[in-house]
Amino acid sequence: MKLWIGNIAPDATDDDLKALLQKYGAVEVTSVERVAEDGSRPAAILDVVATTDALYKLTQRLNGLYWKGRSLTAQAMTR
Repeated sequence: MKLWIGNIAPDATDDDLKALLQKYGAVEVTSVERVAEDGSRPAAILDVVATTDALYKLTQRLNGLYWKGRSLTAQAMTR
């Protein structure tokens, strides 16, 4: 399954993102793909190993979370 996270701080590393997900949900991140944008609102798509229920709960916790000076947006991508 995949998790899209937007409005990431430009200085956030892949390891930072993995640590954030581990802090707020019982998921394993297998890869991080940065979304090419203009740089003002960086985003990433993360491949995660989790149940559908766990992914949706994590999405709810992350969406709107203030992290590294930014309010994140999160969306589960189950297809």
